[in-house]
Amino acid sequence: MRTFERAILALMLGAATAAAPAYAFDGAPAASDAAIPVAAAQPGATISLKKAVPSSTPTETSLTSLQYAAEGGHPIAQWRLGRMYANGDGVTQDDLRAFEYFSRIANAHAEDSPSAPQATIVANAFVALGRYYLSGIPNSKIKSDPERAREMFSYAASYFGNADAQYDLARLYLNGAGSSRDDYRYGARWLGLAAQKGQHQAQALLGQMLFNGDQLPRQAARGLMWLTLARDSAGPDETWIKESYNKAIAKASDDDRAMALQMLEHWVQGRKD
Repeated sequence: MRTFERAILALMLGAATAAAPAYAFDGAPAASDAAIPVAAAQPGATISLKKAVPSSTPTETSLTSLQYAAEGGHPIAQWRLGRMYANGDGVTQDDLRAFEYFSRIANAHAEDSPSAPQATIVANAFVALGRYYLSGIPNSKIKSDPERAREMFSYAASYFGNADAQYDLARLYLNGAGSSRDDYRYGARWLGLAAQKGQHQAQALLGQMLFNGDQLPRQAARGLMWLTLARDSAGPDETWIKESYNKAIAKASDDDRAMALQMLEHWVQGRKD
């Protein structure tokens, strides 16, 4: 389990003692969709996927073995090959093949149980396809289609409970053209669910919204708690998270810091239990 000593120390700086209830952001998922068939594969652009099954640079023999297993319908082999071709990892980057492999997984395993051994891979395949549909694939028949992307994210988020899908779905609700009050409410709920699962980008965005009172009632201490957790998990290239945290901690009152510290300690303890 990841420790948060640095996060706690950051909040302790300048914090005054204050009593506050420690509770998490309450969120509820939207209704789940039926199984979604995936379109046929098309060539296209690269995609960045996180929290995926790790892969190592393959030898010619291991690549052949993976391809053999993938042709036999093995979802782990299909996922690894999809990742390799999407990222150009040990093979020539080829989005056509990447999309094909992700599509095979989604088509064959959409109705697998969320508790099945391969469920994480299936959910990640839906996320990968959603991101392709969101951005579109240049020089192919797949154009940017936010609604199709929403279907992919919604299925992975609601049926499989995938935190990355919940985050991506939340962003669609929050950033969509002509977003309504209900859209913002759904977006905040999906952010809350992803944040509770430790998805640090969702934690950062939710924290930013709560601290600033952006489309949500302002809750500075809780927002600072989420931003602190997100900053501790952010990658080197995720400067927006660190900048959001720095702005919030500079503006936070002593009481806000103290309350955020209590909430953070409650969060850490809950993750250990």
